[in-house]
Order: sequence, then C-alpha cells, then structure tokens
Amino acid sequence: MRSKKKIWQGRYMYVFVLPGLVYFLLYKYVPLLGSVIAFKEYSPFQGFVDSPWVGWAHFIRIFDNAEVVQVLINTLVLSFLQIAFAFPVPILLAIMLNEVRHERFKKVIQSIVYLPHFLSWVVVIGIVTIFLRSDGLVNNLLQAWFGLESIQFLQIPSLFKPLLVLEVIWKESGWGTIIFLAALAGVHPELYEAAVVDGASRLRRIWHITLPAIRSTVVILLILRLGTVLDNGFEQVFLMLNPYVMDIGNVLDTYVYYKGILQSDFSFATAVGLFKSVVGLLLVITANRLAKKFGEEGIY
Repeated sequence: MRSKKKIWQGRYMYVFVLPGLVYFLLYKYVPLLGSVIAFKEYSPFQGFVDSPWVGWAHFIRIFDNAEVVQVLINTLVLSFLQIAFAFPVPILLAIMLNEVRHERFKKVIQSIVYLPHFLSWVVVIGIVTIFLRSDGLVNNLLQAWFGLESIQFLQIPSLFKPLLVLEVIWKESGWGTIIFLAALAGVHPELYEAAVVDGASRLRRIWHITLPAIRSTVVILLILRLGTVLDNGFEQVFLMLNPYVMDIGNVLDTYVYYKGILQSDFSFATAVGLFKSVVGLLLVITANRLAKKFGEEGIY
C-alpha cells in the first residue's frame, strides 16, 4: 500500500522516465534474445527456433582462427592507444579551461572545442581525406616548402592507428571536458584563495586542489572506458580502411560486419559480438574492484 502511494506521488516523474525506459527495453534488451544464434548454426530459412544447436563451436572458432586473433590484437592495440593518448586530453583541456579567468573568452573557447563533436564521422574522415590525399593540402605544402614528393598518408600501415587516435582527440576531446568542468565547478573558490594566501603557485594549486577534485570522476570514466575496450567504433575505422591497411586496421567491429553482413555468417558474427560484451563486463568488474581497493568509490 505504501509503495503504491509513493508511485502515485511520483507519477509525473515516472511519466518522464517512461520514454527512455521503453527505448532501452525495445532497442537494448529485447535484441539480446537474438544472441541465442551464437550457439546455433543459424539459417534465415529455419529461423531462431529450428536452427540446429552447435554449442560453443563458434566461440572456439574465435581462437582457432588466426585471422580472428590478428583482428583481436588490432582491436586491443587501438583501444589502449586511445586510452593512453586520447583519454587524458579532455582532462588536461578541462584543467586549462578552468584556469581561464576571463569568462567571455572561456565560453568562446569552450564553444569552439565542442563543435567537432557534432560532426559525423563521415564528415571528419572526408576532411582528413581531402587534407591527406596525394593532391591534398598537406602534400601541396610539403612540395612547395620542402620539395618533397607526394606521400600516400592514407596507404601507409604505420600511420593508420596514429591517424585514428588523432581523429578521436580532435573530435571528442572538447566534448569530454564537460563532465570534468562540471566536477571542477563544485570546488569552492575559497580553497584557491587560501592556497594563494599560503603562497602556492598555479601548478601547486592544480596539483593539490584541481586534480583531487576530479580524481573520482576520472576513475569512473576510466572504468567505463575499459568496458568498451573491444569497441573501437565501427564507422570511423570502416571509413578509414583500404586494402593497404586492412591487415592492421581490421578490428572486431569491422570484422563482424564483413563476416555477418557480407558473408552471411550470422552465428559467428553474433558469437564475436557476445564475446566482446562478456570481456567488457569482466573488465568493468575488475577495474571497479581495483578502484575500491585504492579507496575510490567506483561505479557500484
């Protein structure tokens, strides 16, 4: 009876929550029922129910296939490069913006660094291609200033992963500062004023006040990022791939597309996707426990 009364009192809040709840149920949880084909030899003509069971056969293929192992290595290398180089950039950018005292100038800079987030990866990759193609701006400048011959940047395997990381930094770093700036907004100005009175330099204030204020936020976001360590983003990688960089650029997301959509190997593609989800869950649980051991709150 008491629960019904509380629900009735908060009925308007539940109405606001309902569209989001329906969205997650229809597009996130209901599709999980289709994961059963990872344990079957799925045929569209036989359907989900009548397709024969094969147990763990598709999961065994993940590790028996040398191509899949190479794709898994590509995925992990790219993910850890992004964590090592792209993840800290929003933190540094947020700290720099927090040190700006001219509010109007600060807002202008924030608006500028937020803008790339709203561009689709199609547009971003299009811009990169225009700049780096054989007759693009970069090659024209290199030829005019240094007399160098045209360089095929997009066809050099060693440049593929650095280019992907730089694209992520340019597109998402500004947007990533929002959470850190929100955390810094909760720091009382008197802490900085007291530090100035005590003679602390700007670097000392950042080290002893700013960084501790966002430490828990950094830990939580890092834990969540580890949960997507096998998810590099299909669209960006797919648009950057070409035959010259396929060996080191093909990741799990694109591999699932090639196997599941182009080759109609639906069961194996589903097994790879399910494998990604399980690994991500285990990484989140492990990272969360480590965070708690070091005195942080974690995500649960």
